[in-house]
Amino acid sequence: MEQRGSKAWYVIHTYSGYENKVKMNLEKKVASQGLGDVIFDIVVPMHTETEVKEGKKKTVQRKVFPGYVLVNMIVNNYSWYVVRNTQGVTGFVGSEKDPIPLTPEEADRILNVSQKELNELSMKIKVNDKVRIVSGWLENYTATVKEIDLNKRRLVVLVEGKPVDLDFDQVEKV
Repeated sequence: MEQRGSKAWYVIHTYSGYENKVKMNLEKKVASQGLGDVIFDIVVPMHTETEVKEGKKKTVQRKVFPGYVLVNMIVNNYSWYVVRNTQGVTGFVGSEKDPIPLTPEEADRILNVSQKELNELSMKIKVNDKVRIVSGWLENYTATVKEIDLNKRRLVVLVEGKPVDLDFDQVEKV
């Protein structure tokens, strides 16, 4: 396989609203095709906002760059092909055949906003904490946190003894 560069963050353009689906599809391809040595991380940059709806304060996650996903990878012919041909991806930012990586400073600035929020959240919610589910079909149920995945922004909670996989923004600490 031809190596075009070293490990760097690249920006891929997706159909609007497909960012998380693209991330999930790419993660599946990395796992099933053994691409962990060339595709290292896939991130949909998010930030936290507080909004008031019907008199209730709610914390929501918003995409920092709707329509874009960041991929930390080594670009070679195969990795480029896999990413470019993932359902929902419309292309790399930069030249179509020669994607342009983010500078380390750009990547750091974008990712540290997300990392800072993850660190803040990890200080708020811990395993065995009680949480209230604030959205979804189990809204208003109280649950116990059993697992936390900071990178994927997901957690597993027990609701009436049954494990449920949720996004961070679907719960609040009781």
